[in-house]
Amino acid sequence: MSSTERASMTGLRLMCVHAHPDDESSKGAATMAKYVDAGAEVLVVSCTGGERGDVLNPNLKDDPRILRDLAQVRRDEMAAARDILGVQHHWLGFVDSGLPEGDPLPPLPPGCFALEPLEAPVEALVREIRRFRPHVITTYDENGGYPHPDHIRTHEVTIPAFDAAGDPAAYPHAGAPWQPLKLYYNGGFSKERIQTFHEALVAEGLESPYADWLDKWDRPSRTVTTRVQCADWFERRDAALIAHATQIDPDGWFFKVPREMQQRVWPFDEYEAAASYVPVAEGEDDLFAGLGSLAEADALALDPPPLALDRRVARVVP
Repeated sequence: MSSTERASMTGLRLMCVHAHPDDESSKGAATMAKYVDAGAEVLVVSCTGGERGDVLNPNLKDDPRILRDLAQVRRDEMAAARDILGVQHHWLGFVDSGLPEGDPLPPLPPGCFALEPLEAPVEALVREIRRFRPHVITTYDENGGYPHPDHIRTHEVTIPAFDAAGDPAAYPHAGAPWQPLKLYYNGGFSKERIQTFHEALVAEGLESPYADWLDKWDRPSRTVTTRVQCADWFERRDAALIAHATQIDPDGWFFKVPREMQQRVWPFDEYEAAASYVPVAEGEDDLFAGLGSLAEADALALDPPPLALDRRVARVVP
């Protein structure tokens, strides 16, 4: 990264809204680390504390400290990941809904995030947007990236908060209006990405964990508008992910693709521009593209033009 690139990003602000601690490290973490090193301010908002998450690391399933207080363990893990990535962090303060399983699905637990009336988390997020004053926000698409109730709820909260933050008539006691200028959905594990990893592993004679996944793939492809080159930050991403030790098996499928191979065949994070007050150019490679200097972006957020792009759609419930 050149000194010119670093100077152009200094002070620009990115907010990444996630459902649980660990989501920030598996979705866009290398992008965040890159922007932090470039002088941008990056804030992760965790909507819940992940209190109902399962212990997915087989080496820790019977750890008495974890069994005694998983909520505090996950807070400690988030603090470690935050420090590795160099980001700021805010707990929105809602309770993990858990992932219901069974047929039929059991009801969600009372008081959980997915059942919270929208008004409360939207106001809480608007308050944080107005405090931090991000120029760009990332979150999940209308399907949550995958259908966890908290991921879907995160989308349902972030969309109205993005709009309300700049409206002086909305939540007048939640701070001075501030309009974020761009909204993106995290790309996550697209079929193209998984297919690329699968083919690269097979070509080098390595076992691929993705064949069955690809055979059963039934999700439509999303539109990718933006690819942020961030291969040099994959090591930081992986370290942050491993810091969430209860959630990540270091010998699991997530780490089956050697980092060098990932840097070679898929050296970027993908995003889908959902709404923007500035035009989004084809082949965009920077979430801050089109915003100009810090002073220009700040001025635009305080007096935004009409939306230049709005690709948001309502969730279709199956």
